[in-house]
Amino acid sequence: MAQMAQALVDFTIHGSFPGEDVSSLPLDAESLPTAIKALADAKAKLHAEIHAINEETADDVRTWQANAQSVQDDILRSKALAAEIVKASEAPTVSGRTIEDSEAKAGFLIRELNYNAQVQEALKGIRKVNRTLDEVEQARDERRILDALHLLEKSWKQIDAIGVNRSCRAVKLLDIRAFELKSDVHDVFDHVWNSLINIDIDDQRLSIRSDQKDEPMSLGDAVVGLKAFKEVDQRTSQLWQDINQAILLPRMDVTKEIIPGIHIQDSTLELRGSADKSVHTLFGDLEQIFSFLVQRLPPDLVETISTTLLPQTIHIVTSVWLDTAVPSSLQDMDEFQDVIKAAKEFCARLQDLGFTNLGSFQEWTVNAPTVWLLKCREAALDAVRTKLSQGLGAPKRVEKVEKQMVSKSEGKQLVASGATASADDGGWGAWDDGEQTGPEEATNGATEKPSQDDDDGTDAWGWGEEEAAVEEHEDEPKEQPQESKPEDEDDPTEAWGWGEDGNSNEVEAPGKNHTATRSEPETRELVLKETYSISSLPEPILDLIFAIVEDGAALTQGTYAGSPVAAQAAGLFSLPTLALAMFRAVSPHYYSPGVGGNMYLYNDSCYLAERLADFFAAWETRDDIGTRAQAMLRLDNDLKCLQRFANRAYTNELAIQKTVLRDLLGGSQNLIHQSDTASSVSAATSHVRSLAGAWEGILARSVWQQAVGALVDAVAAKMISDVMDLPSIGQDEAYHIAELIASVEEQLDELFLPSRLFSQQQEKKGEVGREEGEVPLTAQFAGNWLRLKYLSEVLQSNLRDVRFLWLEGELSLYFTAEEVVELVKASFEDNVRTREVIREIRAQPVPRGEEGG
Repeated sequence: MAQMAQALVDFTIHGSFPGEDVSSLPLDAESLPTAIKALADAKAKLHAEIHAINEETADDVRTWQANAQSVQDDILRSKALAAEIVKASEAPTVSGRTIEDSEAKAGFLIRELNYNAQVQEALKGIRKVNRTLDEVEQARDERRILDALHLLEKSWKQIDAIGVNRSCRAVKLLDIRAFELKSDVHDVFDHVWNSLINIDIDDQRLSIRSDQKDEPMSLGDAVVGLKAFKEVDQRTSQLWQDINQAILLPRMDVTKEIIPGIHIQDSTLELRGSADKSVHTLFGDLEQIFSFLVQRLPPDLVETISTTLLPQTIHIVTSVWLDTAVPSSLQDMDEFQDVIKAAKEFCARLQDLGFTNLGSFQEWTVNAPTVWLLKCREAALDAVRTKLSQGLGAPKRVEKVEKQMVSKSEGKQLVASGATASADDGGWGAWDDGEQTGPEEATNGATEKPSQDDDDGTDAWGWGEEEAAVEEHEDEPKEQPQESKPEDEDDPTEAWGWGEDGNSNEVEAPGKNHTATRSEPETRELVLKETYSISSLPEPILDLIFAIVEDGAALTQGTYAGSPVAAQAAGLFSLPTLALAMFRAVSPHYYSPGVGGNMYLYNDSCYLAERLADFFAAWETRDDIGTRAQAMLRLDNDLKCLQRFANRAYTNELAIQKTVLRDLLGGSQNLIHQSDTASSVSAATSHVRSLAGAWEGILARSVWQQAVGALVDAVAAKMISDVMDLPSIGQDEAYHIAELIASVEEQLDELFLPSRLFSQQQEKKGEVGREEGEVPLTAQFAGNWLRLKYLSEVLQSNLRDVRFLWLEGELSLYFTAEEVVELVKASFEDNVRTREVIREIRAQPVPRGEEGG
């Protein structure tokens, strides 16, 4: 039964007849349901396949249906139109409307014909473009790059000539194919280009061939291809960058220990072997490189070297090689002149090769003398910076010597302050500043409060003040109390030889006859000396300045008349000013951190000013240099700046230390109100003694006295101010304050013992015992010292003693009447006796004995 059912399905679907064995089978009622079921299954399967096909081809079918319907509509419309035309021709007598319809239909037919013609032309154009692109493919495969590019250009023109919108699918496909072919041609072009110009950065090798054996494109054709691809700038930029990395930069790397040389063989240039680091060899190698490029590359590429590769090369040559060859002095000047000559020749050779844009290189050759001067300036400033950065180094003792004309009275004052005459030459072993005008004058000169113009840096030394000392002494309103000298003490004036007859050193006083009587002031010339310490920095700075000035003088001589740097003499003479300015600008950073650093800076600056002044004075009298060189050296302003700079270093250090002392003594708060006043006072005196010890081996004796005296004066002033600010002072508090003052006196008076101040063994530091009968000289250097002592006396005195000190003693020399009145009010009860003493003090603001002064 199954065979019969399948035979029926095959016959129904394929129309095939069954075989003899199947057709002979009997057909009965039982076999019909099976056959009908097989036919139904086959029908369902066919329906499913048809449905699947319909789903897959639905879009195509619908498109086909739409197109078929459109064609059918056009056919029907054309048939109807033709029938109307035939009908109209058979009946010429028609209405006007019929004529209009006929004209419209005729116009439509004409447009249809034109459209068909356009479609035909478009199809022909598409076919032509397609054939051209086929030719591009063939040229690409045969590596005929220029032919391929020309054909591509032709294809794009043909696409433009089709006259169809670019959105048309056929045109769009042609356009895509053309661009894909262009990309393929570009890949082939890259391969050919790299075979013609090969750069191996790792092996430092450059090969340039005009053509390749298996390549139909030459290097000249490659340049045309670059223009076609519009890649000239991009490709040449990469080319020069690779050449720079592979050849030029390694050859010009002066930091390498071994610099490679240039080797050229046929079409290959490579770095090989070694070359010396001279500028002449560099110029020779660079000339070979650029000549190789000019000979091997097409002119279109060579033209771009002047704007791309050459500027960077010239910058390295001028900023590294040529600047390194510039000497920083007149030494090696002959070699420098050879470098200038070689640079000019190399520049001329580059011009002969056709290169331009050599402005910076030509400027260097023209401005080489100025470059030399700039190098000298840079070297001088760098030498100052380098020396300062190395630290202060080992200190050195130097001597200051100055000659002074002093009178007998001035000599006695100098001796009274501790000065002694040298046994061998009549000079000074240690000397004071010569001022005996009073304590305030001795400490408030150039050390603490410089004059307004701040030009004279020697004020801190006390030089030049001796002549004014006597006049100022006469102008003093009150006389400084003098301590009596022990009877058994030798007269120190004997060392001076005052009053000796026939003294050859005696000089006539101004306005007096040479045969002066004993009452007339006698004068003599004294050599004043003292020593101080400087760091290791001034000497190399002086040597640098002296060498620069000597070079400047040499340039003014006939020996360098033909030298290209002869005109830079004036510029050399300006370098000392810059070097000293650099020292002043940078030195505080290196001096300040060390203990006593600012005092070393003060000494070093003064020493520089002194040595430069001596050098300048000797310079103007030298007979081995011309007047032109003598006139070019001007150091007056520099010396003034150095002196002002020294004063600032000194006063800044004192200001800092005074601030420290004030903070140790309570700062803005009253010292007496501190919880532990004794510790505060002890810390302050210890700080003063520590600084005194540190400065003793640095400063000259006179400067040390004034500096330490200023610190002592600051301590005294702070204590006096705090006591005077107290609203009341009890008896116990008064004795406590007096004990504090006594401890300060004991600690600080030792610093100014004559045995310490004027011992010939100035290197000795530390504790110095007080000799018998020795009177400290603290009051000469601390203006408030005696004021502090008298304050202690007042605090320990009763009313009768206070009255005596004011009316009969020397209290009025250091306190005003109102100050004493305030102390009395604070220290004593307000009673009849107290008010009586106050009236007496106010009644005589200038006590007896001072009225005539």
